[in-house]
Amino acid sequence: MRIAIGCDHAGHGLKKEITALLKEMSYKVQDFGCPEAWPQDYPDVARSVAEVVGKGDFDRGILICGTGVGMSIAANKVKGARAALCHDVFTAHSCREHNDANILCLGQRVIGIGPALDIVRTWVNAEFSNEERHARRVGKLAEIECGLLGQESPGE
Repeated sequence: MRIAIGCDHAGHGLKKEITALLKEMSYKVQDFGCPEAWPQDYPDVARSVAEVVGKGDFDRGILICGTGVGMSIAANKVKGARAALCHDVFTAHSCREHNDANILCLGQRVIGIGPALDIVRTWVNAEFSNEERHARRVGKLAEIECGLLGQESPGE
């Protein structure tokens, strides 16, 4: 599995820990920023990761900022990105199994390193269930993304 990872300056320390864990787990990881704890605007990093995940160049992405909120908002603006902000392992597992979340967002100022690494382990090991009800709902997300859901079809 190829994983794109990125952070702003508020998530740099946690990104280093997560990158080490992922490499230890034999995942291919590419860093999309920020290389040091230098000031970095979270929308720029979120967009870079979300675009490569949304296009399918990477299987999944992980984004870290102070709270995870900014990264999740920014990433979800990109077509094909389904970013989920997680603070616990239950949510991390559920967002993969039910929502096919392809980007995990974390807040370094919200959770400690130990819980964050447990969340990452859970998230990378969880798979989309592909049950009809979940597949239908994820399909509706794609329709919303394309501006189709709830609109009248042409000619009506």
